[in-house]
Amino acid sequence: MDDKINLAEKLKAFSEHWSPRTVAQMNGHDVMVVKVKREFVWHKHDDTDDFFLVLNGRLDIELRDRTVTLGPGELFIVPKGVEHRPVAKEEVEILLIEPMGTPNTGDKKTAAPRKLA
Repeated sequence: MDDKINLAEKLKAFSEHWSPRTVAQMNGHDVMVVKVKREFVWHKHDDTDDFFLVLNGRLDIELRDRTVTLGPGELFIVPKGVEHRPVAKEEVEILLIEPMGTPNTGDKKTAAPRKLA
C-alpha cells in the first residue's frame, strides 16, 4: 500500500487554475485536485457524471436552468449529458473523481492534459 495522501500539500505544489492534478487512482478512476478561478467553459460529459467536492472556497456550478452554490465540504454531481459551467469569484480548491482519461471540457481536442501531483 502507498502512503497516505495529504491534499493540502498536493494543492500547495502548484498554482495554475483549471489544471487538474491526479493524486490517486482507484477502480479505473482518477482522484484529482484542482484550483479554479473565474469562469470555465460551458460543457457536458456524454458518458459520465461530473463529481465536484469543494475543499476550500465557494463554487457556483451554473446549469442552464439554475445555479448550485457549494462551500467547503459540500459536493454536487452533474448528471451525464447536462451542460454546466463552474464559476469561482475567488480561488477555490476542489476534489474531482472521474473515469481515467475523461476530458475536463467534455472534448478531447480542447481538454487540459492530465498531470500527476
